[in-house]
Amino acid sequence: MLPGIMSQRILHFESIGGASGDMILGALIGLGVPVDGLNAELKSLQVDPFEIIVDEVVEQGMSGIRAKVVLHDHHHHHHDHGHHHGRHLSTILKLIGESALPEAVKTNASAIFRRIGEAEAAIHNIDIEKIHFHEVGAMDSIVDIVGCCLALHKLGVDGLSIRNLPQGHGTIECAHGTYPNPAPATLKLLQGFSVVQVDEPFELVTPTGAALLSSWRTAEAPPAGARAGKTAYSFGHRHLRHRPNLLRATLYESVEDTTSDEVLVLECNLDDTTPELVGCLFDRLLEEGALDVFTTPVFMKKQRPAMLLTVLCLPPDRERMLDLVFAESTTFGIRERLSKRTVLERRFEVVGTPYGPVRMKVGLRKGAVLSVSPEIEDCRRLARENSVDVRTVYLAALKAVE
Repeated sequence: MLPGIMSQRILHFESIGGASGDMILGALIGLGVPVDGLNAELKSLQVDPFEIIVDEVVEQGMSGIRAKVVLHDHHHHHHDHGHHHGRHLSTILKLIGESALPEAVKTNASAIFRRIGEAEAAIHNIDIEKIHFHEVGAMDSIVDIVGCCLALHKLGVDGLSIRNLPQGHGTIECAHGTYPNPAPATLKLLQGFSVVQVDEPFELVTPTGAALLSSWRTAEAPPAGARAGKTAYSFGHRHLRHRPNLLRATLYESVEDTTSDEVLVLECNLDDTTPELVGCLFDRLLEEGALDVFTTPVFMKKQRPAMLLTVLCLPPDRERMLDLVFAESTTFGIRERLSKRTVLERRFEVVGTPYGPVRMKVGLRKGAVLSVSPEIEDCRRLARENSVDVRTVYLAALKAVE
């Protein structure tokens, strides 16, 4: 990633009453995704007639929306949330793959269904293709999941955060009979996810909701300093005893200045490693992601000549760099310190020269161009191809930007 000013759009969920496919879909619609557009694009799924409808509601003094998928039979009668049609994973993936939806949406939705299938297969100890999706395979659930993926795509978010999900108690009834609450598939999908036990004897988080949120989550909270934008309140269809069945979604805008960051400085003195081996280590460190590597002549005890090896790297690369230096040199210890750095914002431009195109690295600060330099590898290649010296190509590239 080149240094500069980076803006990110983060979607943050707060679950009070749980999370289901229609609650998530309602929240995304409430944030500004037109429901008419969703209905039109989802028609390419080539399934039975349906319609996503949204109602404005007030629950426990809070106003919001409630979304649902209404199915139409061949006589145009309405029925809500019919769960009597199940499907196998391959059938659902074929429906998604043959649709005219954006590729990113198809990839996202297919991954969600595979994730649910893997959880069910693990619980029932059978092959994933033998799993018969009952509730999740019903057409309204298919529209919920694919609709959520399409709505998320239209919002253009860069990340999604949610801290935890509420968890009810008791038992629930499903196609296989009476199961403990939460459903085994839901718990499997939420492994590693923070949950909060609440006094509600209902299924608060469905497998669909668990699959969507656990697949999408990139953080527990928006970045520090992010600015809150539009908020939507989405209600579920069940009335809970002690809390509103509510899912809140807020869009945050995060602006990060990547021209300032922190680097790790690794140093060691080498007085008994041959220069050729230091040269090999030099190249390996750069190949493995070091930001910079350099040596400085120094004199040690009794005026022994030596080299100070300095490696600059990002903190997450620390272990890899330490392993390389210890393995490829004779040092017994490496000093390290964190250091702040400020760098110019960079962009690349291509200029034409009599010898061919050359990439130019342009350095900017506060919008002003402060530095322009040709990429030396381009200059070397063009010099060989044109039988001229590298300096001739280099100067020609500089002249092209004057």
